[in-house]
Amino acid sequence: MRSTIVTIGVILVLLVILVLSGVSTYNGLVSREEGVSAQWAQVENVYQRRADLIPNLVETVKGYANFERQTLTEVIEARAKATSVTVNPENLNAESLKQFQESQNGLSSALARLMVVVERYPDLKANQNFLELQSQLEGTENRISVERKKFNETAQSYNTYIRKFPKNIFAGMFGFDKKAYFEAEQGAEKAPDVKF
Repeated sequence: MRSTIVTIGVILVLLVILVLSGVSTYNGLVSREEGVSAQWAQVENVYQRRADLIPNLVETVKGYANFERQTLTEVIEARAKATSVTVNPENLNAESLKQFQESQNGLSSALARLMVVVERYPDLKANQNFLELQSQLEGTENRISVERKKFNETAQSYNTYIRKFPKNIFAGMFGFDKKAYFEAEQGAEKAPDVKF
């Protein structure tokens, strides 16, 4: 009789340990997933900051009558496309992140073309409003780079956490999936050709 009680006691202790371990692991998974979501929100925040600067930039540039309207139209359309693509942090997979990146790359490309065209207008380049907006845009681009790096680090920490044993068992049971990373554009590994 005494050995039965000891056996039941040992089984109960093991069950309590297993349940507590499961609860702790689940809570850790939730915390890390929330960290990825919070960092994604920060990435979206800096992209939104860039999108918010663009109308002011466009209005400043519009003041110069000879300025190419085609370039301004491309920037406005690219901004509209970039702000229409959103990613749910609960569904940060490679495909949704790729769509988001493509729309943002389109906006970056349109802004780059705008800055090239601006070079032909010395009065515009000397305009204080334009210079301030250009400086804010450059700062925002740096912030985007920093936040994307932080997001990748957070996603890597989360992905590593859910792949380790025995956490991978709980992650699979509760539906915690791997998060995607920001990746460089194709061809970014090659240095551009500079010819004079």
